[in-house]
Amino acid sequence: MKVKPLLDRVLIQTEDAEETTKSGIVLAAKSQEKPQIARVVAVGPGGEVDGKEIKMYLKEGDRVISAKYSGTEVKIDGQEYTIVKQSDILAVVE
Repeated sequence: MKVKPLLDRVLIQTEDAEETTKSGIVLAAKSQEKPQIARVVAVGPGGEVDGKEIKMYLKEGDRVISAKYSGTEVKIDGQEYTIVKQSDILAVVE
């Protein structure tokens, strides 16, 4: 299934969280924080939002850091994704 976000929205898929700390301690799933690094899967076209022109700076395949606990989580074809506004993306990881 092909998904295209609307306006200034971005579809991201979070990368798996580390299950072991650097010192070798294995973390239980409940104690892990939600990962903030994600890969951009799809990008909306931009356009006018609340009377302001929005230009999309992200592209598919970018690795990004998103605001913690932002966006709407969705499940598509058994995969989990998050839809966020472009403004909820804090940085691009190079």
